[in-house]
Amino acid sequence: MNDRAAPMKLKRTNGLIWILPAFLFLVIIIYYSMFFTFNLSTMEWDGLSPDQTRVGLANFAKLFRDKVFWKCLQNTVVYFVITFVIQNSLGFIFAAILHTDVKLATLHKCLIFIPTILAPATMAPVFRLLYSPQGILQSFFNWAHIPITVDWLSRPNTALYVLMSVAIWEFTGMSFILYYAAMSQIDMEMLEAARIDGAGNLRTLWSMVLPNCRGTTVSMAMLGVIGALKTFDIPYLITTGGPMHATEFLGTYIYRQGIRQSHLGYAAAISVMLLVLAVAGAYLTNRANKGGGKHA
Repeated sequence: MNDRAAPMKLKRTNGLIWILPAFLFLVIIIYYSMFFTFNLSTMEWDGLSPDQTRVGLANFAKLFRDKVFWKCLQNTVVYFVITFVIQNSLGFIFAAILHTDVKLATLHKCLIFIPTILAPATMAPVFRLLYSPQGILQSFFNWAHIPITVDWLSRPNTALYVLMSVAIWEFTGMSFILYYAAMSQIDMEMLEAARIDGAGNLRTLWSMVLPNCRGTTVSMAMLGVIGALKTFDIPYLITTGGPMHATEFLGTYIYRQGIRQSHLGYAAAISVMLLVLAVAGAYLTNRANKGGGKHA
C-alpha cells in the first residue's frame, strides 16, 4: 500500500460565470441602449403616442441644416480648447510646486482637489449667486468703487466664458492629481543630471518633466474631448443653454429636443452624432499621440 498522499487536484470552474454579470450589463444596458437609440433616430415620435413614423435618415439630414446644432459644436470646440489649456497648465504648475518642499503640502493638495468631488448641483447655485447682478462679486465691485456691472450670464458674448471658469475651477484638481502622480514616476537621477548640466528650474520643467508627462497630457486630452462633448450639468444648472443658445451644448440640446419639445427621434439623432464625435475625437487624439511618439 502506498502511504503517499495523492496530490490534491483543484477543480477548474468555468470562467464564464464570473464575467457573466459584466457581460450582461454591457450587452443589455449599454449596447442594447445604443441600438435602441439608433433605431429611434430613424423615427418621428413624441414618446407618448402609439404611432411611430419611420422617416429613415431624415433626422440626420435635418441635423446638418440645424444652425443650433452647429452652434453647439462651436461652443464645444471653444469650451474644450480653453478649459483644456488652462486647467492642465494650472494642474501641471500646482503639481510641480507641490513636488518641492512646500509647507502644509497635504492641506494644499486637499484644497486643490476638493472642487473635483463636489456635486455640480451644489455648486451651480453658488456660482449663479456669485455672478448675479445682485451677487457677491457685484457687491465687491461696488464696495471697491470699481465701475463694472456683473451681468455676464445674461450676455451671449460672455456667458460661455463664465461657464468655462466654473469648469476650470472644478476640474483643475483632476489634472493636478494626474500630473502629480506622473511626476512621482520620473527618475530623480535624470533631473539631477539636468541640473548638473546647468539647466534651471524652468528649463528642467519644460525639457525634462513635461515630456515625461506626455502620456498624462494625452489622457487628459481624450477625457477632455469626451467630457466637452457630453457636457450637460454645468450649462443646464447655471444658464439652461441660454442666452440665445450662447451656452448650448449637445447634451443640453438633446434634453431640450427630447424632453421639453418631445422630439425623441431628432434627439436620438443628436445622441448618435455625439457618440460618433466622441469616438472619433478619442481615436484622433490617440493617433496624434502615437504619431508624436514616433517623431520624438
